[in-house]
Amino acid sequence: MVDTDTEDDKQTVTDGAGGAQAFFEQAGDYESSTTSKKDRTYRKLDLYIFAPFRVAWSDWRARVGISIIVFFVLLGTVGVELVEEPLLNEATPYTTWFQTWGVPLGTDNWGRPIHKMLVHSTPAILKMALAGVLFAVGLAIVIGIVAGYKGGTVDYVLMTLTDIVMIIPGLPLTIVLIAIWQPRDPFFVGVVLAIDSWPSLARMLRSQVLTIREEEYVEAARAMGVPTHSIVQKDITPQLMPYIMINASNAAQSVIFAAVGLYFLGFLPAGGAYNWGVMMNEAYQTGGALANPWRGGHWLFAPMIMLTVFTMGLILFSQGMDRVFNTKIRARHAKTVADDEEELN
Repeated sequence: MVDTDTEDDKQTVTDGAGGAQAFFEQAGDYESSTTSKKDRTYRKLDLYIFAPFRVAWSDWRARVGISIIVFFVLLGTVGVELVEEPLLNEATPYTTWFQTWGVPLGTDNWGRPIHKMLVHSTPAILKMALAGVLFAVGLAIVIGIVAGYKGGTVDYVLMTLTDIVMIIPGLPLTIVLIAIWQPRDPFFVGVVLAIDSWPSLARMLRSQVLTIREEEYVEAARAMGVPTHSIVQKDITPQLMPYIMINASNAAQSVIFAAVGLYFLGFLPAGGAYNWGVMMNEAYQTGGALANPWRGGHWLFAPMIMLTVFTMGLILFSQGMDRVFNTKIRARHAKTVADDEEELN
């Protein structure tokens, strides 16, 4: 009898404990679900934003490159709001640099401060570089990935088009298009100057995609019915980012050099807008910067220095970004990965 009562009591206690345990398990599941969502969000932020930034900032080349690029972006956006446009006869003409605090970089033949002209010339350069990069890299990504992933007739047609553009001499083509269209808008100028910058990147991306699409995880994704756009976005594009970033930097440099050179030579219409190439052209044509460098050399050398510093920043940035897309290096800088390793140990 005692044993029976004891078993009944145990059964009753067990049933009550089971109900309480189920309640707490449900509450724990809800809490863990909420926590897991937050944890997943943090992991994504850490993997795609925080860790890449830590990797980039750990490399001095990326630090210097990013700092230079940010400086020029601020100069072309905030600087133009803080610095007034240069006026004619604002100071003594042909003042050389570091002669007075009012015009630290000197003046041109019309008495316009060189430093103000440099500031108001920067937005046009940034617009041309941005438009050229978006056009060249964007077109190369679309053509290269589609040709490499689809193959067959699509690949043949796209690569034939790429080869045709590749064999056309770039500079003569650009000059002819400029003569026909007479572009004045910086964005349009950037697109025209990048008209021949995409074929090499498109071919490079295609060759990489041809290899990646044969990987087991890509074939498994296709077998499971994963949409093509999802495979391209998650499995293929991330592996192409080092090539894309480096070529984006190269495209920006190419557009800037071409723009400054063609403005300097007079092929591109100035239209009264400030521009580093226009400044160099005026310094050479009317300022006699080469004939008498002690008088007008500062007018020519100032935009050349700006051009050199900006392109150096782009080069250092692209070199530093190569480490960002190295998965092993990025994993070492990801806090969530480190936390997982500590838990396993």
